[in-house]
Amino acid sequence: MIRKILYIAIFAMFFQANTANAGSTGSEDLKSPTKITADECFEGFSRAMFTFNHGLDKAVFKPVAKGYRALPVPIRRGTGNAMDNLRSLLTLSNNLLQGDFSAAGNTAGRFAINTTVGILGIFDPASALGLKEKGKEDFGQTLGVWGADPGCYFVLPILGPTTARDAIGKVGNVFLDPVFQITHNTEIDNGVIGNSTYSEHNYYYYRTTSAVDFRAKNIESFDSLEKNSIDFYASLKSLYLQNRSKKILNTESKVDTQDDSDWEEIEN
Repeated sequence: MIRKILYIAIFAMFFQANTANAGSTGSEDLKSPTKITADECFEGFSRAMFTFNHGLDKAVFKPVAKGYRALPVPIRRGTGNAMDNLRSLLTLSNNLLQGDFSAAGNTAGRFAINTTVGILGIFDPASALGLKEKGKEDFGQTLGVWGADPGCYFVLPILGPTTARDAIGKVGNVFLDPVFQITHNTEIDNGVIGNSTYSEHNYYYYRTTSAVDFRAKNIESFDSLEKNSIDFYASLKSLYLQNRSKKILNTESKVDTQDDSDWEEIEN
């Protein structure tokens, strides 16, 4: 596994494209080699994919999210907590790769407490005990911490906005996510492959539920951004790049171009 991760990291370094420097103003300066902007290498393709994704969202994802919001609040809150608890395992892997052992200890402690006392993460007693969530981490962020520039910005079908660095990060997440490894590589006794308790379908149920939960929490935010944007594509690009930069820097700074304070999170 370590060898695969190293190959991904090396490939990412060579895959980076030169990014354009752009100034920004905000509540504080972002003093880091991490760049907020990224070149548009495939704008025609990206806008076409954005239009496709937007149409798919209106036809499928948004209606599903609205239906999900009809569920009682305690059920939705518990579901969101459980999904976040599973997602914290990927965060833990990247905490360690980034050398942030304090955050790793916090993440591990939260997972242990919420999985046991919190009944598989449905409840969040760890926060009540002072172990507040410090934010989600992924391999794209880890590459940024290691000094990799964003590279080209583009939009993927269904998966949405990304950069060359974050696209490589998506591949790295496959190797680093314990949930993926357990559901896809589980062997039970008697030499039978594919434990039904940990089948690969469970991983996709988990990812789909997380996506629906996220979309449901941000229906108004997406609608507001679309309504107030002259160029919705450009607005989402700006928000995505600033959000990724903020996560890599682990800062609460905001850039004047777009205030994303009403967004719970923007994930890959």
